[in-house]
Amino acid sequence: MGLTILFGVFFLGLVIGAPVAFAVGLAALFTFMYEGLPLFVAFQRMLSGISVFSLLAIPFFIFAGELMLHGGISARLVRFASAAVGRIRGGLGLVNVSSSMLFGGISGSAVADTSALGSILIPAMKEKGYDADYAVNVTVTSSIAGVVIPPSHNMILYAVAAGGGISVTQLFLAGLVPGVMMCLALAIAAYWVAVKRGYGAESFPGWQSLVISLAVSLPGLMTAVIIVGGVLSGILTVTESGAFGALYALVVTALVYRELSWSTFKQAVAQAVKTTSLVMILVGCASAFSYLLALYDVPSLVVEALTAISENPYVIFLMLNLVLLVLGMIMDMAALILICTPIFLPIAMQFGMSPVHFGIVLMMNLGIGLCTPPVGSCLFVGCVIGKIKLEQAVKTIWPFYLALFIALMLVTYVPFLSMALPNELGGS
Repeated sequence: MGLTILFGVFFLGLVIGAPVAFAVGLAALFTFMYEGLPLFVAFQRMLSGISVFSLLAIPFFIFAGELMLHGGISARLVRFASAAVGRIRGGLGLVNVSSSMLFGGISGSAVADTSALGSILIPAMKEKGYDADYAVNVTVTSSIAGVVIPPSHNMILYAVAAGGGISVTQLFLAGLVPGVMMCLALAIAAYWVAVKRGYGAESFPGWQSLVISLAVSLPGLMTAVIIVGGVLSGILTVTESGAFGALYALVVTALVYRELSWSTFKQAVAQAVKTTSLVMILVGCASAFSYLLALYDVPSLVVEALTAISENPYVIFLMLNLVLLVLGMIMDMAALILICTPIFLPIAMQFGMSPVHFGIVLMMNLGIGLCTPPVGSCLFVGCVIGKIKLEQAVKTIWPFYLALFIALMLVTYVPFLSMALPNELGGS
């Protein structure tokens, strides 16, 4: 009955449109009351959930992403990508994908990627004769590279949700190859659709222009080098690298590029505070929710249900992927990381998948959820920028979904792709 109350109140909150954090918190609160547990235990769990040192890195990552969004870094990355790959057939589609790979590796946010690059590239692609649905589909699907390519604050959330013991450094290393694979798969899909529709290519501006655009974009690209390099080298902790990255982004956007005005700085601060507050409330409520999941031994119940269907690890991993894909279609990514990790991580480990490997598979699944209806936030943002209806974009997006699904299956069933770098550079 307690488990019914826990999930019943949670899904009821989602149905009536309550914020996910409130739905999670109220579900936990009502279940604590039903079980007769002291309510101060629930608040202790919430406080312990947010009192984790590594979570301090999240506001720095978010703030750095906001500064880059408002400070002109994205426009310079687009120019560099255009000079590098624009001459290929359907060049602006490939520019879109490569720009997302570069910007996503700096901001670590798919929504920021869609907003920043979409506002530049979608109108430009439409002006050059590309269909609006193609421009939106490429922008939206490539934006999720930001949740896999480091630095990604979602990986920090996963490390916290897993109960500690998982190195954020190893997660960063593990995300590099899968993130690049996703972008390559999307580039192939973008090229195939461009050829099929008869899109043209951009003229090559010359090697001098390519070198100049690289030099101009290099200060922005160094933000990712500082954040990721500081962590991987062991010189800085994740929190310290986030702080240095935010400070560097502020210097670059305000003093080097000189595009960060006082007005846009205030916008960046306000949005970073708002996003951080939402994440921390969600982390606290999810901590109390996870306590009840452990109390009711939910992971064991899910294992029993899955093994009743099959005990083959390949089948189990496929079912986990399908469940995560469906959940990603109806819920926010951060909430799912905090709720699904304590349920599905023990199952994955029981069937031979390492926690780091599962973390990357989880990121990819929930990232795909950001660009799928009915609640894909990146898909909504892209459609608004492209000024098209959601239905129009979804009708022609299937080649990009297929590319992402193939990349997901490869990463799931070939652990070497995600674990080679962590094992070589970050300790096995």
